[in-house]
Amino acid sequence: MEKAVLTVIGKDKVGIIAKVSNIFAEKNVNILDLSQTIMQDIFTMIVLVDVEKSTIPFAELSDEMTNLGKEMGLNMQLQHEQIFDSMHQI
Repeated sequence: MEKAVLTVIGKDKVGIIAKVSNIFAEKNVNILDLSQTIMQDIFTMIVLVDVEKSTIPFAELSDEMTNLGKEMGLNMQLQHEQIFDSMHQI
């Protein structure tokens, strides 16, 4: 299994989870776990996915998620799990 972490933050709006999950489904990326919350009007989400059977290379998938974030006015970043873990160790 090849895991990656998607982080999403920005103003809440309709369709964030739907658009993210649709892209993952189209690319054969399995959502393993998802946590989301809304603090006042700020939407935050962390999604753990399995990218092993993705139909496109990881770099393209990452770019697609970043571009979706820009289109929606959100900060979206997809990282391999090891990189995410390394960046967030205390």
